[in-house]
Amino acid sequence: MNLEFTEEMTMLQDSLDKFLQHEYDFESRQKLSRQGIGYSEQHWQSFADMGLLGVAFDEQYGGFGLGQTGLIVVMEAIGKGLVLEPYLASIILGGQLVQQAGNEQQKESILPALIAGELKLAFAYVERQGRYNLADIACKAEKQSGGYLINGQKSVVFNAETADHIIVSARTSGDTISKEGISLFLIDKNTKGVDFRHYETVDGLRASEVSLNDVMVESSALLGELDNAYATIESVLDSAAAAICAEGVGVVGQLREKTVEYLKTRKQFNQVIGHFQVLQHRVVDMFMAEEQMRSLAYLAAIRVDEGQFDTRTKSVSAAKIYMGDARSIVAEQAAQLHGGIGVTDELDVAHYVKRLTMLNTLFGDRDYHLQRFSKV
Repeated sequence: MNLEFTEEMTMLQDSLDKFLQHEYDFESRQKLSRQGIGYSEQHWQSFADMGLLGVAFDEQYGGFGLGQTGLIVVMEAIGKGLVLEPYLASIILGGQLVQQAGNEQQKESILPALIAGELKLAFAYVERQGRYNLADIACKAEKQSGGYLINGQKSVVFNAETADHIIVSARTSGDTISKEGISLFLIDKNTKGVDFRHYETVDGLRASEVSLNDVMVESSALLGELDNAYATIESVLDSAAAAICAEGVGVVGQLREKTVEYLKTRKQFNQVIGHFQVLQHRVVDMFMAEEQMRSLAYLAAIRVDEGQFDTRTKSVSAAKIYMGDARSIVAEQAAQLHGGIGVTDELDVAHYVKRLTMLNTLFGDRDYHLQRFSKV
């Protein structure tokens, strides 16, 4: 199994690292997160110009065709830079849904515009009662003449504030927790009956509660097969889970590096605290957690690309489980070794800790994936 980056991926990594180094310092990131839409449209267009938005998409739609393994490069850099732009929400969730479930007309009308940065997507699949059960969907879409009437509530919809279209999972038949009878609908966010409540998440990003009240859409809004969307949703969320594991590697790496840098400068008892052997041991623990997390994240990406259900779900769950362990080891050590300033809003370390905590809960926390791993 080859875990080395291709030449194309290495070039992509270099260009993205340079951009983040020169254009995405922590102070600028904090200003963006606290004003307007919470990120920079100019940065988003720069990502499009660098080709980042097309990494995982098929070449026939303007992408690079690098698949999930190509996303490793992008997501690890996003983790390093605490990037605010909606790459996960629009490209990985929304874009992958269109690529996997959409018909040819939908792909041709959406994916090139998405890759060019001219269009954004959001995926509304979480419901308050569902927790991590993807089949627990109460939002209903009833067949009407020429279309569907949709009613329901969706929670924690990332990027709904700036998305042009919302992809909504809705029940078109079957019981509330049945895997059969779930369908996807592509809805213009300005459609009558679609209401939003926007808010900031703990890690500085934006999400929304979405209400759908007698929302009428045409039959062409159906994305994929009627009543048969569960497998696609599960596949895309596994792709997203693998992607945030790669992002977590970037976050953990920064926490370790910043902690080492701090230990080299902070003095106590008239000497640099990095000279204390017990603190060196703790940094080694952080390094080991980072390397093990990287190996599992890369393996998960490879398994997602291979497309085999059993190996995909087992590898993704293994990576998510270990990210939960790494969060306890690395985030807590980083905050503690920085002392009181490690939890202040002014220090970037605290924001890396918040992001790693959020990543641990997205698409299933450690306990959920431990149960799933044991069942595969």
